[in-house]
Amino acid sequence: MDDKTETFERHRRRLFGLAYRMLGTVGDAEDAVQDTWLRWHRADAAKIETPEAWLVTACTRLCIDRLRAARTEREHYTGTWLPEPIIGPLIELEVAPAPDMVPGELADDLSMALLVVMERLSPAERTAWLLREAFDYDYGQLAVALKKTEPACRQLVSRAQKHIAEARPRFAADAGAARALAAKFTAATQAGDVAQIAGLLTEDAMLWSDGGGKAQAALNIIHGADKVARFFGGIAFKQPGDLRRVPCLINRQPGVMTYEADGRPYSAMGFDIRDGVVHTVFIVRNPDKLARVPAL
Repeated sequence: MDDKTETFERHRRRLFGLAYRMLGTVGDAEDAVQDTWLRWHRADAAKIETPEAWLVTACTRLCIDRLRAARTEREHYTGTWLPEPIIGPLIELEVAPAPDMVPGELADDLSMALLVVMERLSPAERTAWLLREAFDYDYGQLAVALKKTEPACRQLVSRAQKHIAEARPRFAADAGAARALAAKFTAATQAGDVAQIAGLLTEDAMLWSDGGGKAQAALNIIHGADKVARFFGGIAFKQPGDLRRVPCLINRQPGVMTYEADGRPYSAMGFDIRDGVVHTVFIVRNPDKLARVPAL
């Protein structure tokens, strides 16, 4: 392996982590990383002072272009759009935490809840926030990466921080308690116990369900504990009786994968847990977004 290839491979996982957070799908992230490699391969290494910064900047700009195109497609998406889930140990994403960051908190946050919030940001806001908070870029580096002034970059980060802070819990759920709650919630939904389901939800609970027009799913976000509980009660006995439910990590958060009798993935269900109860349920049923999940 030559020096140029070795340098790129050393940063590949980092670039994928950035691209996935930007684009929300594994395939698009992989394509962005591959395009970054092609640009890197054609570049004159002798003129590049800091390879890592060059690679991150190149990948960032490719992602912004892809994100703008994807936004047009998502406007015509059938039902609610959710990111492609990353299941269990499918891949580990690495980022470098900022010095003032609690290790494993923001830098490792791949949760559906965060990615959904980031969908509300403009491409520039999303990029500025990611590079600043998860990759520890200073505002001078942001200005170069985004081709904007430093004051403009500060405004982008500030706006993004405000949106994200409003939508994210102040404290992360204890991992053990979160797993136990996920298991209890899954059992209640399997049994169709509406009262128990409602008792495990916050009053302002939400359900996001993504079928992409290719699998049965709620077309709109369902709001309120009672309505979410009744939704699960209604589908409990309409689903195939031989589904297998397997606890797992979905985007590094406790969740459950459901499989059909022949082992094909049926759905991925993740949770946003706040104050010991479920605030949001995310269900991905679009088969395109489950295609990378190994059969059981």
